[in-house]
Amino acid sequence: MSSLSVVIPTYNRKNILQRTLEGLAAQSAWADIDEILVIDDGSTDGTNRLVADYTRCSRVPVRSFRQSNLGQAAARNVGIREAQSSILLFLDDDIVPSPALVTEHLAWHDRHPEPHMGVLGFVTWAPEVRATPFMEWLGLDGPLWAYAHFKPGSRLDFHAFYTCNLSLKTDFLRQHGRFDEDFKGYGWEDTDLGHRLEKHGFALFYYPEAVGYHHKHVTFEEACRRARQVEASSRIFAAKEAGQYLTELENLSEISIKSRVKTLLNDALGPVFAVSKPLMDSHVRLPWFLYRGCYNYWTSPERQQAGQ
Repeated sequence: MSSLSVVIPTYNRKNILQRTLEGLAAQSAWADIDEILVIDDGSTDGTNRLVADYTRCSRVPVRSFRQSNLGQAAARNVGIREAQSSILLFLDDDIVPSPALVTEHLAWHDRHPEPHMGVLGFVTWAPEVRATPFMEWLGLDGPLWAYAHFKPGSRLDFHAFYTCNLSLKTDFLRQHGRFDEDFKGYGWEDTDLGHRLEKHGFALFYYPEAVGYHHKHVTFEEACRRARQVEASSRIFAAKEAGQYLTELENLSEISIKSRVKTLLNDALGPVFAVSKPLMDSHVRLPWFLYRGCYNYWTSPERQQAGQ
């Protein structure tokens, strides 16, 4: 079996980062982890001390790097530059790996050694966070991830280049791309890189056996606030080649027509979405279209400008 380097960017999440590191040390294939690269993006919560302490006692080699708060794109680029293994696994700092996550990633690469092949694992909410139905939608069919649309073993396009639980060959990545460091905030840097790699023949496949657990509880208001934060990144993305490509694709397809129809429906159902907000954080299970409609309503430009 091959071995790999794990790249984890982090910012002010020392408690959950510790669980992620412990999860890696507890892997069934821990000996096949050549190194864990932790890139601290200017944390102020004592992350550097935590990593230093953990490094001294970890049975898996840990190499830590610290930079000023330059964003996830720059942090991951440090990992790409420093990685010493032929396979690179990206994890987020709040994704705690299941015990066989590394085993599954490596087994997949052993079956698919071609340099242009990569694999996306599955991410679901950790049981202890008690995910609401809204959170389930958020990760399966919402703006966070779209796992409900992926079939096991299927080839995915660049939209699914989720670096929360994704591995690929290090040399291919170095040869054909880095994260664009124009992206300082959250969002879109993954999609941008995925598009550029795809142009060079990168093939991404879905393998849900490699499971990671997202240790974060997200309220409806937090999800809306995240949408406002991502807006700055979306404007940067729109000016990039990938963003222009998606705009052209939308204008030449039926997507634009469907989008206009959805806009009309959202306007018509606005009063329903306006009064549905209190239900978003309940454990009452609602139709997914209601979650999407309510989310779109409360994150619309009009309400963002009003600060609602």
